[in-house]
Amino acid sequence: MGIIHILLLVLSALLAIALIKPIASLIKLPFALLLVVFGFMGSELITTLGMDIGLRWDRFHYLVFYLLLPALIFESTLRIDIKNLLQNLAAILLLSIPLMLFATIMSAGLLFWGIGFPAYFTFSTALLTGAILSATDPAAVISLLKQVGASDRLVTLLEGESLFNDALAILLFGILSSLLLMPGNEISFAYSLGEFLKIFLGGLAVGGGTLLVFGCLFLIISNHFSRIILTICAAYVGYLVAEYFLHLSGVMSVLVTGLGFGQLIRRNGTASDKQFLFSFWEFNNHLASALIFVLLGVTITWGMFEQQWLAMLIGIGAVLLARASGLLFTAPVINLLPGMEIDWRDQLILYWGGMRGAVAIALALSLPLEIDAWFTIQSIAYGVVLFSLGIQATTTPLLINKLDKRT
Repeated sequence: MGIIHILLLVLSALLAIALIKPIASLIKLPFALLLVVFGFMGSELITTLGMDIGLRWDRFHYLVFYLLLPALIFESTLRIDIKNLLQNLAAILLLSIPLMLFATIMSAGLLFWGIGFPAYFTFSTALLTGAILSATDPAAVISLLKQVGASDRLVTLLEGESLFNDALAILLFGILSSLLLMPGNEISFAYSLGEFLKIFLGGLAVGGGTLLVFGCLFLIISNHFSRIILTICAAYVGYLVAEYFLHLSGVMSVLVTGLGFGQLIRRNGTASDKQFLFSFWEFNNHLASALIFVLLGVTITWGMFEQQWLAMLIGIGAVLLARASGLLFTAPVINLLPGMEIDWRDQLILYWGGMRGAVAIALALSLPLEIDAWFTIQSIAYGVVLFSLGIQATTTPLLINKLDKRT
């Protein structure tokens, strides 16, 4: 496939994304949902005409994991105010770690039992699926909450939960997918815990080193152009060193780097610096998310719905039930913490606002084809994300208006 062909496809996708955005606002449908429809219809039209779209499964992992994910994670961490994060850290950690692990295990159990083919869809495979489905993406909910003047605390809870459980989901995905590819892939708890700690702590260390080097350069150099390039290098260098070269957690590296740069920009940047840098990374985040949703549409096939419709329904039910059960356990614990109470309205928004989006798709697109049940896993993930876009995202405005979550 020639470079001109690739360039034309990329430009066509970017033009379509630009045109779809105002259409989504006009007809009041989720932007991401329309991108999925565009990706699906576009790929169907191209293949019907006998053309080659140039996308291959073996390229998805590198495209998504090494180009799009770092941008998503870095921007998410960059915009979080550490002061608000620390004030609500106990509640966020309860939502993002125990709740996420509980939801992963419970949804895995429900999927394993519901699908009922242990020789093909093993419990290890179900755990991998549960990890993918536990990555939340409440971006649409957060924008709506800000529009109606919701409390900063509720927004911070949703953003913080999404940030930490996305990082944990990606980390678990890497470990579980590697274990499934090992000969005789029985998962040893001791081995898994050791790998988790090594990858997790190693990623944090790489992120700290990256922040130290590029943070010092950021303080020395003052012009906008150079500072933007430094943030790009910081996001991708740390990620590549950790993920590709050292086989550690690139996501944890980016998380540390992004949080650190967010503070550097707020404390040492001028007003124009802040506007320039935050706007630049917000654009990167929107573009990376949009491309991921287009890829979702491109890779959807009719066969998924014909062959895997029951698995998709089981996945949707498992995710909804697991999150509800997890919140029933974690919310009372959070309410015991001084000043951390979340009322039933907040809990309802946390439940319905825990949608699945870009990160879940990115992980599904990165599945190794050597895993026997990869098509079933991917179909389940797609079904859950489509439910989030088509049902949860479209009904959330009604829920928020009904509850009238104002400060």
